[in-house]
Amino acid sequence: PVSAHLGCSSAHPPPRSSHPQCCSCGCLAMGGEDEFPVGTCHRMCPPAELAQRERQDRLHQLELREGTQQGDPARAVKEYSRPAAGKELPHPQELRPAPVLLATVRYLLGQVVPQADLPPAEVHAFVSDRLRAVRQDATLQRLRGAPCVALLERLLGYMLHAGYWLCREPPARFDPHLHCTQLQECFSWLRRCYRDGCHDGEPAFQAFFLLYNLGFPEALRQVLQLPSPVRASSKLRMALAVNWAYLEHDWARFFRLVQALPYLSSCALHRHLGLARRLALLTFSHGFSARNCRCPLAWLAQLLAVDSPEEMAELCRHHGLTVLDGAVVFQKAAFRNPEVLDNGRSLLLVDSKRGEATLLEIIEDACS
Repeated sequence: PVSAHLGCSSAHPPPRSSHPQCCSCGCLAMGGEDEFPVGTCHRMCPPAELAQRERQDRLHQLELREGTQQGDPARAVKEYSRPAAGKELPHPQELRPAPVLLATVRYLLGQVVPQADLPPAEVHAFVSDRLRAVRQDATLQRLRGAPCVALLERLLGYMLHAGYWLCREPPARFDPHLHCTQLQECFSWLRRCYRDGCHDGEPAFQAFFLLYNLGFPEALRQVLQLPSPVRASSKLRMALAVNWAYLEHDWARFFRLVQALPYLSSCALHRHLGLARRLALLTFSHGFSARNCRCPLAWLAQLLAVDSPEEMAELCRHHGLTVLDGAVVFQKAAFRNPEVLDNGRSLLLVDSKRGEATLLEIIEDACS
């Protein structure tokens, strides 16, 4: 189901009011202007926190000097600290101003995420925690406008990539439900920021929002209420076309359009591919149900944008369909809905679109 934060963009007042945070998605509560500190820390990790975590042996190996157990100020990044009831607001020297937050995000995406020496899930756990701390610093300082948009767009770009990249990880190493909740919160916050002015990245990220929430009426309603210039953009028109094809169960057109999407758009859509293929096979099981009818697996794999006929055969068997001599036999009585949908990695629809660009370059290209 869609997170409750999906409707946050329209349910909450515009961020022009003077309010501190009331929930983790960046929604705002009553307060005065003088309650918001302005960060003065010009390092990715405040020196006091670095010294404390070094004493307590709580530094991640990605924050240590090479070959030592000492913290490296050039690599250490402020960790997320859960707010406690009655806890005082942090001092300005404990908060990073907007330029430092943006530099921190670029460091994490450009230098930490590509780390090949550690398992991807472990790298993500570190990056996700540090990006959450970036959101916390931005909220405590009540950042808005272009500086806030710059941060949130890059955070969302990474989170869309991570949701796809780690889709095969067990829940103990990557929690897709928590990831989805945090991603929806960032979408809500970013889309409220867009109401303050024009931003070049808005069409792309509004399209990501619709693709991530493919088929959900509330997401479509919110997108259709966007200003005309945004709705008229090629990126959003493409996302709307994909959404309509999905709602109309026009599977040939749907998968043809999906193949034309760029990398981050494909990452946003990826979590819906398993259900789309299930619905397509259900449609074919009713439409082509005949004892002597055979559908070639190669043709079906091409239609549903599956990487190989062998993978297509396994998908058909997973849904109770009979596979004989390189073809599938569609019979509506045989079709079954498996408990677990297959949303694995896709070379054709996602991986092949990465190209030679780094992840940071891909994300920066989509941002304002």
